Amino acid sequence: MILLASNENPLGMPESARRAAAAALEGAGNYPDSNGTALKNALAARLDVSPEWLTLGSGSSEILELAAQVSLKPGENVVYSQYGFIVYAQATAHAHARASVVPSQDFGHDLGAMRAAIADDTKLVFVANPNNPTGTFIDAAPLRDFLQSVPAHVTVLLDEAYTEYLSPAQRYDSIEWVRRLPNLIVARTFSKAFGLAGMRIGYGVSQPPLTSRMNAQRPRFNVTTPAQAAAVAALGDTEFLARTYELNTAGREQLAAGFTELGLVHIPSSGNFLMVQVGDAQAVHARLLAAGIEVSLLGPYGLPQWLRVSVGLPEQNKALLAALR
Repeated sequence: MILLASNENPLGMPESARRAAAAALEGAGNYPDSNGTALKNALAARLDVSPEWLTLGSGSSEILELAAQVSLKPGENVVYSQYGFIVYAQATAHAHARASVVPSQDFGHDLGAMRAAIADDTKLVFVANPNNPTGTFIDAAPLRDFLQSVPAHVTVLLDEAYTEYLSPAQRYDSIEWVRRLPNLIVARTFSKAFGLAGMRIGYGVSQPPLTSRMNAQRPRFNVTTPAQAAAVAALGDTEFLARTYELNTAGREQLAAGFTELGLVHIPSSGNFLMVQVGDAQAVHARLLAAGIEVSLLGPYGLPQWLRVSVGLPEQNKALLAALR
């Protein structure tokens, strides 16, 4: 199968991380370091924050769940955008909270409408940048202004699972925003650009009072020893990350050009995937599966005519476009 459904890195796991994880298996008979000391120290050095500002999760999805657990009481309000990542709805449901889903603007966030939706009982706002599954991106200035406008009693989770795929012109310093905003959590993952999806490891950055609350709720041994070792190695493998960025940028352009040539509407993306309109997506998905290619259906997002296609290797992208034709 050509797997283009889950936004994984087509290069797979970096060799540096593979070696580190294999070496860490020597100690796998013991419980992991529950504090993730080595990884937190590596992240702290990279991000220029104290380790006390960091929460480790089983993927960044667990950081989203933890944010909901520490921010919400049953019945309280959560605000997020239409077509936002499906885990936002799940985390809201798990907390027995109530969602205000704000209609999208051109498949992305309508920040003005989201700010207007914040009520007295709103305690959590989810924002994804870039957004999954649409790939839309919010420029730094309006995003910063929105974050600063949110009342202090409302926690904001800025989901940056795909931030490593942003172009240099798009990049901004969200960690500096965390330093100034005690209600902000930035969530990131090693599953995408760092190639560790199967290891299940992510992290959140927030000021110590918020971090302490999340760590109090976090399962003690939620990140395995091999995952911690692999993440430390991947974090330092700048060559792999640069190769990933270059491959993704070229592959995204390859797919976009192919969709255009086929007359298929697609949404410009800042992630490692594109959303493309194909009509009867169920039928197209089934025929792609029969051709040995897996992509993602978007019916659960209310997008039954669309597919999400992860960027693959050049030959995988070529095969997908040939099968679509």
